[in-house]
Amino acid sequence: MDFFVSVDEQQIRREREKARKLRKERWWQNKIAAGVCHYCGKNVPPKELTLDHIVPVARGGLSSKNNCVPACKECNNKKKNLLPLEWDDYLKKLERH
Repeated sequence: MDFFVSVDEQQIRREREKARKLRKERWWQNKIAAGVCHYCGKNVPPKELTLDHIVPVARGGLSSKNNCVPACKECNNKKKNLLPLEWDDYLKKLERH
């Protein structure tokens, strides 16, 4: 099953610009202040948390408050452009090994 959505470079640039603006908002500062990664639940210094799109911009996701979560660099790097369902499948495979 292919979950890729065709997203042009211009749309990706717009969404990344929106994400840069979101990171400056009080809302984001409050989100990272807790210092917890959305994916693994580890405590991380707030300055080390990254903004991750649950549905990646490259897959049609938007830079909105309900699609952006704080993630540690390790989880963000592993998740890359995976959709939530694909990420869950990845985690289940790890548990089996």
